[in-house]
Amino acid sequence: MICEQWRDKLDAYVDGAEGDFKGLEEHLRSCPSCSAEVLSRVQLKRATRAAAARYTPSQGFRLRVEKSVRAKRGPVRFILWIPSLTAAIAALLIVMSVVLWERHQVHEIAVAQLLDMHVATIASPNPVDVVSTDRHTVKPWFQGKLPFTFNIPELAGSPYKLLGGKLVYIHDQPAAQLLFELRKHELSVFIAQETKGASSTGESETRENGFSVESWTQDGLRYVIVSDTNAGDVRDLGNLLKAVAKQ
Repeated sequence: MICEQWRDKLDAYVDGAEGDFKGLEEHLRSCPSCSAEVLSRVQLKRATRAAAARYTPSQGFRLRVEKSVRAKRGPVRFILWIPSLTAAIAALLIVMSVVLWERHQVHEIAVAQLLDMHVATIASPNPVDVVSTDRHTVKPWFQGKLPFTFNIPELAGSPYKLLGGKLVYIHDQPAAQLLFELRKHELSVFIAQETKGASSTGESETRENGFSVESWTQDGLRYVIVSDTNAGDVRDLGNLLKAVAKQ
């Protein structure tokens, strides 16, 4: 019965709609069935977006664009290069729009994958491979498993608690997932090597499907924090990670 009272709100939660979802989020942390249902709906949404990105304009659309360009030619007919220039500019704008859209779609899919991984982690009875609150235990566990190293902040005196970590794969490359706890909220920190041609290299803060997401690049590594807690809590953990990375 408890699950049924939340089922009607799952779509709004996945779509990131405005509303009070604190009760639902509490329920998801204790109900593997509903967590799996949220994960399934997130994956369906991601697949729908990917299919939309593969849409190709029809030949009729191309002809309508050419007709519109010809109709707007100026009265000075001896300047023959103007139509060609107009068409070239239009083509360039179309290409730029497609490139920007594809880059946006790649970023959206990457974020969706990390959301899937976070939800699967907190729904698992064994969320991490190395279980420890000691950073001096968790960090050495990754040695030999990753082609890079990273620092974990000292959390004494802070409200955050380290739960452990595990090895994951992002874009077929090994990466680290650290799990933290804050007031019964779990926060996943994904750390991977920055790749050439990545769709997003600067800092960003977003709200996706009810989760706060912060990402940034530092010293050749890409950090992404995902949690159902508020953006301020995510930002504060990010500041701790940024500070210790400089040491």
